[in-house]
Amino acid sequence: MYRTHTCGELRISDVSKSVTLAGWVQRARKLGGMTFIDLRDRYGITQLVVGADAPEALVESANSLGREFVIQVKGTVVERQSKNPKMDTGDVEIAVSDINILNKSLTPPFTIEEQSDGGEDIRAKYRYLDLRRAPLKRALELRHRIAHECRNYLDAHGFLEIETPYLIKSTPEGARDFVVPSRMNPGEFYALPQSPQTFKQLLMVAGYDRYMQIVRCFRDEDLRADRQPEFTQIDCEMSFVEQDDVLAMFEGMMRSLFKNVLGVDVPNPLPRMSWYDAMDNYGSDKPDVRFGMLIHEITADAQGHGFGVFDSVPYVGAIAVEGAAGWSRKELDELTEWVKRPQIGAKGLVYIKLNEDGTVKSSIDKFFSPEELQAIAAKVEAKKGDLVLVLCGPKRKTQTQLGVLRLELAGRAGLRDPKVFAPLWIVDFPLLEWSEEDGRFYAMHHPFTAPKPEHLDLFYSDRKEDLERVCANAYDFVLNGNELGGGSIRIHNADVQERMFQVLGIGKEEAEYKFGFIINAFKFGAPPHGGLAFGFDRLCALFGGQETIRDYIAFPKNNQGRDVMIDSPSRIDQVQMDELCLASTVKQ
Repeated sequence: MYRTHTCGELRISDVSKSVTLAGWVQRARKLGGMTFIDLRDRYGITQLVVGADAPEALVESANSLGREFVIQVKGTVVERQSKNPKMDTGDVEIAVSDINILNKSLTPPFTIEEQSDGGEDIRAKYRYLDLRRAPLKRALELRHRIAHECRNYLDAHGFLEIETPYLIKSTPEGARDFVVPSRMNPGEFYALPQSPQTFKQLLMVAGYDRYMQIVRCFRDEDLRADRQPEFTQIDCEMSFVEQDDVLAMFEGMMRSLFKNVLGVDVPNPLPRMSWYDAMDNYGSDKPDVRFGMLIHEITADAQGHGFGVFDSVPYVGAIAVEGAAGWSRKELDELTEWVKRPQIGAKGLVYIKLNEDGTVKSSIDKFFSPEELQAIAAKVEAKKGDLVLVLCGPKRKTQTQLGVLRLELAGRAGLRDPKVFAPLWIVDFPLLEWSEEDGRFYAMHHPFTAPKPEHLDLFYSDRKEDLERVCANAYDFVLNGNELGGGSIRIHNADVQERMFQVLGIGKEEAEYKFGFIINAFKFGAPPHGGLAFGFDRLCALFGGQETIRDYIAFPKNNQGRDVMIDSPSRIDQVQMDELCLASTVKQ
């Protein structure tokens, strides 16, 4: 056999045992006439020692080793004279009697250490080497453990894991589809699923009342740190349920994950917040509630004082930054330029300083008396030593800008501790979003989300104002400013589904072509049903205390959607193009 033990297994109780280990050379170093070698595998590191009195051939073999050589060693476990408490195996070492070089290695392009000297691009190109590093090993182990706990919980609650197809029909409503040409059906294409949404609903129609799947999904959209073109969902659906049933089930799953994976207790039950309260108070439908700094509307207090910027807009909002009254003019100017960036789009930033001596200083004190500024500060719950920051404009746009500013300031102040967890549910979303640009409604979630039963009359109204008031029977699971999961009670009535398509401007022919299979399925006794999907990659990253999901995916893509390790996507040859009846418009 290649090994009797792993490199993370041996302890002081194993002293005097004859063992065989195999792994990679982390480092080798000579001290006097002795050679010390750190041998690494997935399980840890064990120190090897070749003594000064060892046979010449063994010494030569030890001295020939380079970083990342794959070797097999035999020897005896001995107690270390200088123990290393930072290593699990730090009480022992192996007195080597034989070294067998299984494979040599080129010098790696970066150090395979806890903190590597390689940049992101070079580590992505040699991802198989980066995956040898301990941080990535821990990340993938965490991913495995979370998946295992999810399956255990869902299995214990009667869920069946059922696979759904990867080659499906393209229904471009939302993100762009990845499409796959069909050789056997020239000129026709499959799409890769953005989610198994319609299939899990069909499984409910089929009577499989509790479905789950840890499933790959695909979306052709612009990327960022927490997005990938292919990602993984914990996808679930239940029949004969209302919203509270779904929330109770998956709140239990998340409580189990926090407890069994992280050893963390979270509130029971979890807080719930309406979408409207989230936007009004946090400027986000995925609020970070680990800290205060709430948004306050001050429109009535701010208008009517001759300051045209405030008087000409429908909404004025503000936040109070604790202890920031001492910020310099330079710091405030820098923050003003920051909110003017295109990503945020504010026109400017107004400030009110509540100095420790009780005086008030503001960028708008020409228009407001000290008493009026103090009244605004009181409305925002600011106190002496605090700084009030004000933005104005269209209501939702301004609230969103204040929400982004709030997160930035909290990050600078160290208020977003990744080891603190504050989960909650967001409920009562609007069902529909009106697009001024397109002159039509879009589904806030997706076109299979049911309206609240009490809003059905509004849903069948022809008035735009009524339709904008319809709430969705939908819910999101939010953690530390991230949407981790989302779902809804689904439409299970064919008439209601057809009405949804009508509201979205999808005609009968188009609806029949894109969704006829599910509309027809609803006519054969579809049960009330609902569910949700959790973003598995993002869940793993947040449990690991990271913002980016890439380290929690074995082989991720970069920001351009490329795998630089295998150089993909890439061109295909003309023979394949011809077989697929494709013609390229890109110059070779």
